[in-house]
Amino acid sequence: MWELRSASFWRAIFAEFFATLFYVFFGLGASLRWTPGPLHVLQVALAFGLALATLVQAVGHISGAHVNPAVTFAFLVGSQMSLLRALCYMAAQLLGAVAGAAVLYSVTPPAVRGNLALNTLHPGVSVGQATTVEIFLTLQFVLCIFATYDERRNGRLGSVALAVGFSLTLGHLFGMYYTGAGMNPARSFAPAILTRNFTNHWVYWVGPIIGGGLGSLLYDFLLFPRLKNVSERLSILKGARPSDSNGQPEGTGEPVELKTQAL
Repeated sequence: MWELRSASFWRAIFAEFFATLFYVFFGLGASLRWTPGPLHVLQVALAFGLALATLVQAVGHISGAHVNPAVTFAFLVGSQMSLLRALCYMAAQLLGAVAGAAVLYSVTPPAVRGNLALNTLHPGVSVGQATTVEIFLTLQFVLCIFATYDERRNGRLGSVALAVGFSLTLGHLFGMYYTGAGMNPARSFAPAILTRNFTNHWVYWVGPIIGGGLGSLLYDFLLFPRLKNVSERLSILKGARPSDSNGQPEGTGEPVELKTQAL
């Protein structure tokens, strides 16, 4: 429980709250219909992608800029953070998302507010199909995050922030036609809370969580395995001090720091 006495731990928790608040505020705000007619998918996709890229650049070195319970779950599955840190991250993300949606709700005219960009299934898409789509959307997203955040990777090219942002944009360009592109339980939870509409809401938890877990297993155990034994992984999950992990940088429970490079 040493993390609870660490100032850097609480800074990371606040960073997740702050970043998720801004992510939801700008993402949902760009998804509102101010004029009659169809919603511009490219506009929404770019808004979410650019918002995340900005936040990765801003707080990535503080908390890892997960901004997403599915991403945090993926790092937990990969034994790259402690269970305590993961639970605190998720709580901060959910609270931040609700706060961001609440601010957006309060500054938006009622005629424009609508359902606050609530994620809904496209007519004709079954819950099974929707869940599968959410799994694939989040899987590619988590794979991109793991690959770009990986401190073992030599010769990183380009910007980590932009790579993650483009991956999210890609998911929206495809997924909005099926599910509204949740990819993030916190993003889906916030408007559902404010509008009190939880129809098929479980899809936006089950799909991303499974996709995130699969992405972690695929990258960390198959594509680019981390050479850690069971005792080391358990030590990380329990939140062992850095000095308790034989001085190795992996397995300290600390967030992954991003060393972004400008394009």
